[in-house]
Amino acid sequence: MAVAVLDMSMSLDGYIAGPNDGPGNPGGDGFAPLHAWAFTPEGEVRTSGPGGELMAEVAAAGAILVGRRTAEQVDHWGGDHHGQGVPIFVPSHRPPGPSVAGYPLVTYVSGGIADAMARAKAAAGDRRVHVIGAYTGRRAIEEGVLDEVQIHLVPVLFGGGRRLFDVLPARVELEVVRVVDTPEATHIRYRIPR
Repeated sequence: MAVAVLDMSMSLDGYIAGPNDGPGNPGGDGFAPLHAWAFTPEGEVRTSGPGGELMAEVAAAGAILVGRRTAEQVDHWGGDHHGQGVPIFVPSHRPPGPSVAGYPLVTYVSGGIADAMARAKAAAGDRRVHVIGAYTGRRAIEEGVLDEVQIHLVPVLFGGGRRLFDVLPARVELEVVRVVDTPEATHIRYRIPR
């Protein structure tokens, strides 16, 4: 059965996007350092070293579950998340914009986060579900449908922007599964016990 993993790069002070994050400025001001571990300066996905190994895990996902805000900011990756060819599920109570009609891998799910996750897990089979987005990740934790959290903790202090875990309704205990320490980031994977 698929494992759903929220996979996010984060500054040491808890930000996943810099100030002024929005459609015309995805990731906000000064966003690039958060993903230097995963992408080359030319914007290509790393294929070697620890960053390459972690990105290979992302590429092996069987489905993507992404928040609407994130999906729209990057125009749904042109309908194919980094060329993976896997279904992309977007939980939203509003219908998608017109561009989505040209993206057959993108499905908007209006039944809530649990329904969207169930569809993503079914599509992923025995592969993982790559979960992206702060709000979506928090909702998946609240609903008890997220299995793991992987944080790529980058040694930078943003001082402002969009936080990953701004508000949770209750305390959540986590179990450390793996730690990979590199000069660019400390990659920590946690399991959410049930």
